[in-house]
Amino acid sequence: MTRPSLSALTHSFWRIGWLSFGGPAGQIAQMQRELVDGRGWIEQAAFLRALNFCMLLPGPEAQQLATWCGWRLHGVRGGLIAGGLFVLPGAAVMALLTWAYLNFGTLPLVQALFYGVQAVVLAVVAQALLRIARRALHGAQGWVLAVAAFVALFFFDAPFPLVVLAAALIGGWRGRGNLHDPTSLPPASWRASLVTALGWGAVWAAPIVLSALLLGPQHPLTQLGSFFARMAAVTFGGAYAALSYVAQHAVEDQGWLTAAQMLDGLGLAETTPGPLVLVFQFVGGIAGAGFGIAGGLWLGMAMVLWVTFAPSFLWIFTLAPHLDRLTARPALAAALAAITAAVVGVMANLAVWFALHVLFAEVEALRVGPLRLWVPSGGFDWVAAALALAALGLLTRTRLGMGAVLGLGALAGVLIKYIG
Repeated sequence: MTRPSLSALTHSFWRIGWLSFGGPAGQIAQMQRELVDGRGWIEQAAFLRALNFCMLLPGPEAQQLATWCGWRLHGVRGGLIAGGLFVLPGAAVMALLTWAYLNFGTLPLVQALFYGVQAVVLAVVAQALLRIARRALHGAQGWVLAVAAFVALFFFDAPFPLVVLAAALIGGWRGRGNLHDPTSLPPASWRASLVTALGWGAVWAAPIVLSALLLGPQHPLTQLGSFFARMAAVTFGGAYAALSYVAQHAVEDQGWLTAAQMLDGLGLAETTPGPLVLVFQFVGGIAGAGFGIAGGLWLGMAMVLWVTFAPSFLWIFTLAPHLDRLTARPALAAALAAITAAVVGVMANLAVWFALHVLFAEVEALRVGPLRLWVPSGGFDWVAAALALAALGLLTRTRLGMGAVLGLGALAGVLIKYIG
């Protein structure tokens, strides 16, 4: 293994930041090609251990993996550079797109573009669900956990953290008999890690505290930051799991934006480099624009960006020194496998929820005791369904990239709206 200079590391992650399309799978593959296969900076075994560990943490696993790679090569400075450059290019693009969406998104042409984009996004979510299900579900236990997670979330509106915790406990309990003593591995200081955690915890909370002091604890901007900070702490399982948690809260509970706008934001996030959870930046911008304060659009985006991504540095800088010892425990590996299986059910919940809002004019929640049923109305949109199926075929059976398929979907939306 060769250790790069800080400038070489910076240049490499600048490239990764601009080229990391395709969601977590594409971004992880890009880091694999650049850092492991291409440059040999990180050993394959260490890269895979870090990836599995990051999937167990709350928040965007691809950014956490990038931060770990930078830390592994150049300590805290390397982690800040790698994790920051992984996010900033996409965040800059998303900021401009969100501004343009608010200023021009109601134009008929833009609405037609997003009609096609929404159908493609539905296909992207379905493809991700199928891909992860094939890799994650091995044996009866995996299928049972996935189905149970879907039923708990979709039909009973169970708290997402509770579903993930239950899966982790089941997996850990089943793997408890294989524990072994990892004392032969190099020790690390938990006292130093505590100091690191407290410092980064203060950094994480800083904008929320500042907003509470200047605008009040009940101000919508403060509440926005508080929600996304809680989300960053409890959304295990990666981007699609977090999307399920945020989408329903932002649309159904808070009314910060509509389901159609949420789908539009996801479509924009799919077209930009960087983590898929940059869609939360879009949610923050739309919400902030309605707060009635100067610069609300930019303040909302900045708040959400900070509290969503700052925790990744906290988790990695606190726990990275202990990574080898922690991942040597089979019970933790078993818990991770169980969470991964449950996340398939989480993604299925997200896919069905989005599909209902894309394919039907209206969707209402009907509650019968503890049971929640989504009731569609307004007629089935066969054209949107056909576009989604066509997009799924292009994504799975051709070499067209996601950007090209999204572009074709947008063009199809314009043709349908203006010619059909």
